[in-house]
Amino acid sequence: MSRDTFPFTFGTLRALQRQREELECEDRQRAMSREFLTRKVLTPRRSSRPPASRRHQYCRDTAIHNALYTGDIERLKGIFREDGSADVMVETVSEELQWSPEIGLWSLTPKKSYTSPLRITAGRGYAECVRHLVSRGADPNSTAGGRGALHDSSEGRHAECTRVLLSRGADPNLLDEDGRAPLHLCSTPDTFECAKLLLEYGAHIHLPCHYTRATPLHVASGRGLEEHVVLYLQLGADPCALNREGETPLNAACAAAESPQHFGRYYRVVKILLKAGGHPGTPGKKGHGPLHNASANCHLRLAELLLDHGATVNVTNSAGYSPLDCALQVCMDYPKCQPHQLVQLLLNHGAIPSGTKMWRFCAASPVVFEILLNSYDRIPPGDKWVESVPAEIWEEHLTFYNSVLKATNQPRPLQHLARCALRKQFGVQCHKAFLDLALPPGLTSYLLLQPEGIIH
Repeated sequence: MSRDTFPFTFGTLRALQRQREELECEDRQRAMSREFLTRKVLTPRRSSRPPASRRHQYCRDTAIHNALYTGDIERLKGIFREDGSADVMVETVSEELQWSPEIGLWSLTPKKSYTSPLRITAGRGYAECVRHLVSRGADPNSTAGGRGALHDSSEGRHAECTRVLLSRGADPNLLDEDGRAPLHLCSTPDTFECAKLLLEYGAHIHLPCHYTRATPLHVASGRGLEEHVVLYLQLGADPCALNREGETPLNAACAAAESPQHFGRYYRVVKILLKAGGHPGTPGKKGHGPLHNASANCHLRLAELLLDHGATVNVTNSAGYSPLDCALQVCMDYPKCQPHQLVQLLLNHGAIPSGTKMWRFCAASPVVFEILLNSYDRIPPGDKWVESVPAEIWEEHLTFYNSVLKATNQPRPLQHLARCALRKQFGVQCHKAFLDLALPPGLTSYLLLQPEGIIH
């Protein structure tokens, strides 16, 4: 089907409205289009064709584009004066680099994209323009370019535009081409008011994304949005809902807590989810549970919170890694996040080291390495870990590394063996039992693997 390009004169707009509403077949539509463009007449009558079959009209006028993108309400009032005149498609052409196998070069290729006047203005927060366009026939539920105007206003955190669209009949559960509803796009702290409006107008709190099956609570949890999470839970969102990967909102929050500067808000979100009934042991993608994610992100407080709520410390993911293994693998990536305290925490909750294969990840961190080695009743033979320690670190901590080599495959002192026996006896309760024994502070620290800077 060919597309009509037109100048934005009032007579042409009236003719296009007539074409869109009356014609029933393509040949007759083209014939009457030429007649109306010549006579500039308007005799409106309702089309017998359903709206879904109407033929779109396309605007390529850059002057009109500029008025829309800048929110020039006075110009838009002059352009879109007639009823139905705003229900058009906006076509833009951009140049994109694409690989051409024929010539073996990257070349600039024109690429057309489509949107609508309503989407442009709603996505930029031009509420007055949105009101005018809707009053002139812009469909608030049109999905020009793969999404609706409500998606743009919600994602752009424009609460007033969202309010206008909802009050004019926009569907709060309309899905875009990626299967997401507007509530799924409320993914920043500033979108809280938009989320409240969507829910007030009937957005489904349990609606999953069509493809990922993620609920709005998954999205909010994965972005660390405390207010959103509290609101959704108050309205009945399920903290144990599973997405297509089998992950809960709790998994999503723990996995996303990657940056130390955002550790605080993710900790609070996880605390809220746990209080609401989220289960700390539900495995997610590839068997990676919340504690795996917290350990892989070196989030000490989050790991402690999960353990306090019953997370299992020795569960393994599909690759055979335990949370302790995940912590050891990243200890060099998070030097400022007390990785030694995380390893110590996991060991004092009963974590069992998987063997020497993890030593190469942590050998260059003497404090972590010492805590790990002191969880063994004897140090197994092998020196492959030596090559993973940079020369400068080896020289700086020469006394420690020499003590490791000296103790390898040798009997450990009786004091250490007694420590190992007590730790084996109390198992996952070590962290609590040794404190309850009211032992001298130095002995308690020793039992809880406090590092000393040397291996005995």
